[in-house]
Amino acid sequence: MSRQTPSPLRERLSSPLTWHYAGFAVLLALVIGLAVRLGMDWSATHGSSGDALAIKQFELKALDMHVEQSRAQIAAFFAKRIPPNYSTIDRRIGELGVGSGVRLTRVQFTQGKPGADLTEIAMDAAITGSYPQIMRFVNSLERDQTFFIIRSMTLTSQQGGMVNLRLQLSTWLRPADAAASGLPPTPPPGEAAPKAAPASGKEGE
Repeated sequence: MSRQTPSPLRERLSSPLTWHYAGFAVLLALVIGLAVRLGMDWSATHGSSGDALAIKQFELKALDMHVEQSRAQIAAFFAKRIPPNYSTIDRRIGELGVGSGVRLTRVQFTQGKPGADLTEIAMDAAITGSYPQIMRFVNSLERDQTFFIIRSMTLTSQQGGMVNLRLQLSTWLRPADAAASGLPPTPPPGEAAPKAAPASGKEGE
């Protein structure tokens, strides 16, 4: 009876060394695949992080520019429309009264609590004039370069075409200029105001 000789291929397939090499090759392929995938993921993440960082830096620069522009606008507003001292306010109120034809029978000035940048200066004025003169005075206050805000207007009496009006308005000074003015403090709501000053003078003079 003849004996069959195993083929070389069958011997190699049945050899443990062959299966060891095959397992090693599969494992190596998996490692290489994972390494490539990891590299791709890292590149994508790194690229996204770089883009996000660039966008963030751009936003911060834009914000800095906006802040600088706002500061410049505020500084220009202060220089143009905030009076330098109390006497400038008093003089300007008188000039607007003369220009509109009204008569200021009383003007009372007080100062509020100082703020970080500005202190409110409140004015309580009694005005006499015809209706057109009163309106010209009010309009001139609203359009003046000095920053005036009208708080209230109260008609006190009217006789023979003449109107008596109580006008309350505000402007602002820088805290140091307000402190140097010597004006009395604005009383809390409901309390009596300090004694009024004449129309041409400062409170207390």
